[in-house]
Amino acid sequence: MIQAAADRLQGHARRTPLLSAPLLDRIAGRRIWVKAECLQWTGSFKFRGGWAAVSALPVDTKGVIAYSSGNHAQGVALAASRHGLPCVIVMPSDAPKVKIANTRAYGAEVVLYDRAHEDRDAIGATIAQERGLVLIKPFDNAEVIAGQGSIGLEIAQDFEGEALVLTCCGGGGMTAGVALALEGRMQVRPCEPEGFDDTARSLISGQRERNAALSGSICDAIVTPSPGELTFPILQRLCGPGLVVTDEEVQRAMALAFEHLRIVIEPGGAVALAAALFRPELPDTVIAVASGGNVDAAFFAQVLSRYGA
Repeated sequence: MIQAAADRLQGHARRTPLLSAPLLDRIAGRRIWVKAECLQWTGSFKFRGGWAAVSALPVDTKGVIAYSSGNHAQGVALAASRHGLPCVIVMPSDAPKVKIANTRAYGAEVVLYDRAHEDRDAIGATIAQERGLVLIKPFDNAEVIAGQGSIGLEIAQDFEGEALVLTCCGGGGMTAGVALALEGRMQVRPCEPEGFDDTARSLISGQRERNAALSGSICDAIVTPSPGELTFPILQRLCGPGLVVTDEEVQRAMALAFEHLRIVIEPGGAVALAAALFRPELPDTVIAVASGGNVDAAFFAQVLSRYGA
């Protein structure tokens, strides 16, 4: 499925580069490569999964619906638009304004909800049934996982040698897809923000743990209630222990990525790079997936002012 998704993505998704910088390596004390998915269409790897899922739908599909804090929303919205399909996106009202605006600009109808008090699954399921739309979940969807797995295929093709791969992890769609694509070649470890480390805790306990809160993190793009039903068994089988980073480490990683690689990474997209930079126990060579670059300009300016050179 991953190879089939990659074939359908050919000519539609960008093949993102592996970037490195000697001064970034010096700061980390190891060799770091960054898979720059922040340069993907819609500014996130989520376009891969969105295109993979939409392109696999039957020709008589009436339209699609998805729920997302912004990156999956934009990926599905653009994929649906390019396939000529109506699209509804259920988004939390506290999602970054730029992500809400971009989702609408890609042609989707946006339905806002309160993530602290309303159930996005229930909202999405109700609208899907009423309008006859196909629900494309952000991570618990086999085609979405396969599409995100194309990142792993590209890493395997572009990188020679051994490395530990770090992924930013919310529900685990990208982490599961990349782990499957790299099975038997490279180990993958999921990375999460402090206070929202449901995957790390789940891998320890052996069952799907939940976060106590669903909002309040600067890493909004990867805040989910718990690991996915489809993704967690894959993470259990293939991934190493989870890594957890602080908000300060995330912001330092954002500033260093801009300073040394000249790329813009949003907080949730910088979690894996933060682990690569600031966890001394990791091996000498690490590939960090920079998963998204949809960051509010004012916030990014504050980060550069506080943590930049």
